[in-house]
Parts: sequence; C-alpha cells; structure tokens
Amino acid sequence: MIRSLLLTVAIAFSGTLFSQQLKPVSYQDGKQKLNGLVTSNNGKKLPGVLILPAWKGIDNEAKTAALDLEKEGYIAFIADIYGEGNIPSDNATAAKTAGYYKENFAEYQKRIALALEQLKKHGAIPEKIAIIGYCFGGTGALEAARGKLPAAGFVSIHGGLAKNSERKNEELKTKILVEHPADDESVTAEDYHNLVKEMNEGKADWQIITYANSKHTFTNPESADYNPIMAKRAWNHTLLFLKEILK
Repeated sequence: MIRSLLLTVAIAFSGTLFSQQLKPVSYQDGKQKLNGLVTSNNGKKLPGVLILPAWKGIDNEAKTAALDLEKEGYIAFIADIYGEGNIPSDNATAAKTAGYYKENFAEYQKRIALALEQLKKHGAIPEKIAIIGYCFGGTGALEAARGKLPAAGFVSIHGGLAKNSERKNEELKTKILVEHPADDESVTAEDYHNLVKEMNEGKADWQIITYANSKHTFTNPESADYNPIMAKRAWNHTLLFLKEILK
C-alpha cells in the first residue's frame, strides 16, 4: 500500500517536472493531429535523437529518456504515433492499436518519418540523428531501419523482433543495436534467429546485447519487470552507441 502511494506521488511529481522541461509540438499527418514533445535545447544545432514510445503512447519512460539525452548534449523529440484522440487507455486497446501499425508497417514508418522531420526542424543536425524506441517503439526503430529512414543508427530496447514471414529481407546497411531481455516471453527463439539472419543478409553493422534475469519491460521503473541493474547497463550501452555514431 505504502509503495503504491509513493509511486503515485512520484508519478504526479514527475508529470509536473516533465511539463516544465519538455515543450509540446503539434504537427500533422493529413487531417490527423499529432502531439510530440521536444527538449528545451531545441533550436540549437546539436545531434538529435528521435524517441519512439511504448504501446500506450508517450509515457514517463520516454520523457525521462528525453531529459537524460538533453543532459548528454542531444536534442530529443518524442514521437506521437497514434495521434490526438487515439491514445490507448488500457492494455487491450494498446495491443490492438499497436498491432495495427505492426501489420500496416508502411503507416508506422510514415509516422516515424514525420516525427523525424520535426526533430530536424527543431535544430537537430540531419547527418547526426539516431532513432531509439521502447517496446512497441523498439519495433518501430527496426521498422525505421527497414524503411531506410535517414538516421545514423537505430536502437531497439525490449522491442518486438518479429517480421511477417512474407516480407523479404532487404539491404540494411546501417548501424543497429538491439537491447534484448533474456526472459522476454513475447520474443521467440525463432524471432531472434530470423532477426539475426535478416541483419546478416542486409549487411548491417549490428549487435544484440542480452540482459540476464530480465523480463519484457525491464527498463521501465513503473513496471513489475523493472531490473534497475540491467536497466542502468542498457542505458549506458545506449549512450555508448549514440556517442560512437553521433559525436
């Protein structure tokens, strides 16, 4: 009970903090209004990181990552994939909505591309941009690589690794980091094997780091799966990758 109350207070406080430090940005996909967030250092000429959030849309994990990236000298932009009026309120709706974009991957890639343009408009150096994503967003990072979106590298953090078997493996001449929890029940051994095969056939510069004793959402402090030691390691691996490709 006490832990639950403390978590509620912490989330409320963090919401106020985020609203003070992240600027809302509205943009369009046709008639659909999208609402992203950008760090306060926007407008400067700096390397940029596009953050793709998990299946319920922009959450505290994405916001925390944005603020931490700002401290590291990056402009960060959090994408809105679903659009205003379409944000899932529960897991069932999130699964259905995320599932739609996984199946209709070209629409997912388009929403990512639109957010990428916003990141550039807010000062990110076009040649120094990376795309990272959590959970559903981790799937999006891989889809962005498959769609050959203009970024120096891609990071999938506990993302879905599967791809429809009817889709052919194509060229992936880019840098890809996959941060994979060892005990993620949503990813099969076949999914893992097929991704490795895809990246090899695509001639990607890739690496997969697997984190022991970690379930699906191991990096999210608000999740029962949270593993603070492995989450810290994963973040440090992300920063190392970003430093290599962007600085």
